[in-house]
Amino acid sequence: MFYPLSAVKTHPKTKIMAILNVTPDSFSDGGRLESVADALRAAEHALAVGAEILDIGGESTRPGAETVDIDAEIERVVPVIEAIHRRFPQALLSIDTRKSEVAKAALEAGAHWINDVSGLQYDPQMADVVAQQGATLVLMHSQGTPQTMQQNPEYPLGVVRSVFEFFEHQINSALQAGIARENLILDPGFGFGKTVAHNMELMRQLSTFHALDLPLLVGTSRKSFLTLGHRDIGVDEREALTAVSVAWAVQQGAAYVRVHDVETHAPVIRLAESLLAKEIATPELSPALSLAGA
Repeated sequence: MFYPLSAVKTHPKTKIMAILNVTPDSFSDGGRLESVADALRAAEHALAVGAEILDIGGESTRPGAETVDIDAEIERVVPVIEAIHRRFPQALLSIDTRKSEVAKAALEAGAHWINDVSGLQYDPQMADVVAQQGATLVLMHSQGTPQTMQQNPEYPLGVVRSVFEFFEHQINSALQAGIARENLILDPGFGFGKTVAHNMELMRQLSTFHALDLPLLVGTSRKSFLTLGHRDIGVDEREALTAVSVAWAVQQGAAYVRVHDVETHAPVIRLAESLLAKEIATPELSPALSLAGA
């Protein structure tokens, strides 16, 4: 049943999931991490500047992306997960995959979360792997496949209601498979089978999903809908737009945000949370600086 809700649910702290793509063709950072050493350096930096979860992906799911063979995906992600787990044993690691075999291999290598962009729709064995391993599952909404999802997506009942009812159904499926409710996180799936208008409506009504009483993860980083259709704003120019969406997600009670540039967005979260708390924690200023800023 669909329950519209306008109240905002706040969290003590919105946590950052850092994106580490070990793919040659991701829409924003494909080919940037070409080796395990590159991934280790990126992980070290992300953790140092505020990331609490590292999301490692070996298959691009951008619009139009081709499916990667299971063995090739495992070959990309497992050495990276093993290396990060050895170097940073306390780091929380997530595997971004739709495939149960990849998820299982990643969990055995040291991952703790499975970030399934298909929301358990792609691989019927995924729920069993999550349940057996006791892993946390990010259950994301998507319509169609990467090859088809942006070909005139439609939601006759409205996008918010459709995503809400999808979550209700998939949560129930996850619970029936033996996944603990406390191990579920919901992601509305910005950019996955949605127009600019659909994405904007989901952003406006994020708080609606708190009726499901599960943490929300918001992933808007550098996505094209943030430009509102202005094609002259390239991927590398979308960080400021991402910051607006991150601040809005914090205001709407998101428990997690998934971003490429942790260093930029950690201060955005701190400022947004300070505004919501009506408290400002600032370092002591010298008298001269205080006067200069008066």
